[in-house]
Amino acid sequence: MESPGDLQRLLDEQAYLADEGLATAGFLALRMRRPLFLEGEAGVGKTALAKALAAVLGAPLIRLQCYEGLDAAQALYDWDFPRQLLHLRAAEAAGVADVDRLEGELYDRRFLLARPLLQALETVPSVLLVDEIDRADDEFEAFLLEVLSDFTISVPELGTVRAEVPPVVVVTSNRTREVHDALKRRCLYHWLEHPSYEREVAIIRRRLPGAAERLASQVARAAQQLRAQPAGGALLKPPGVAESLDWTEALVALGARELDPATAAVTLGAVLKYREDQERVVKNGLAALIDGG
Repeated sequence: MESPGDLQRLLDEQAYLADEGLATAGFLALRMRRPLFLEGEAGVGKTALAKALAAVLGAPLIRLQCYEGLDAAQALYDWDFPRQLLHLRAAEAAGVADVDRLEGELYDRRFLLARPLLQALETVPSVLLVDEIDRADDEFEAFLLEVLSDFTISVPELGTVRAEVPPVVVVTSNRTREVHDALKRRCLYHWLEHPSYEREVAIIRRRLPGAAERLASQVARAAQQLRAQPAGGALLKPPGVAESLDWTEALVALGARELDPATAAVTLGAVLKYREDQERVVKNGLAALIDGG
């Protein structure tokens, strides 16, 4: 892989259509061995890019899903207490009297449960996806920064684990809160926008080749209209590309070759996930939405 264009082509083979800016950011992250920080609204393809990169590199995708209350132990490792207890009982039954030896055996590597961060450091090659970092607490964000600085983890009972080859790291954020500058400085940053109408049609056609061309065009245009609602009537959750794909897949499953008001009404749950949004769209008229406003 010698250029962003090469990466763009390889991603296309995985049914991920990256624009020039995203392909360049991904290429530089690989070439410079820096984490790639992707920010944007939900459903624009951040997580999907990590999956496509893993497929391109022939590496397993190791995902750390962030959430409020996530701590270092849940992301790093844990000890398999049930297995340790079984080992202890078996040793007692066998009459093992060497306490020091037994204690050392209890904290052997075989009893260590590797969580995503440790898995990524020990797996070569690998792609580590730190998904929705904005949902984690400030303390975990600071801890993650420390890990990404030198790709080293300390296990007190065993010593230091250092990655022979650092994993490819993709960090995503839906910007529900601002992520600290220190973490962003460690990464290459790219903001993902919703695709243009033409690119969205291409994405739908690429991911769902069974969809009729007219249907793909209508869904893409309707999704564009839903995102462009005026400020006073903005949706609680405008659809992303993921929802456009879900909507198209639902329509194809129903045998639809084109989008009409009746079919749109019964499949709105695939594209709009709030009752208030569905009611607002129905009130404004589904025919106007399908016709492009």
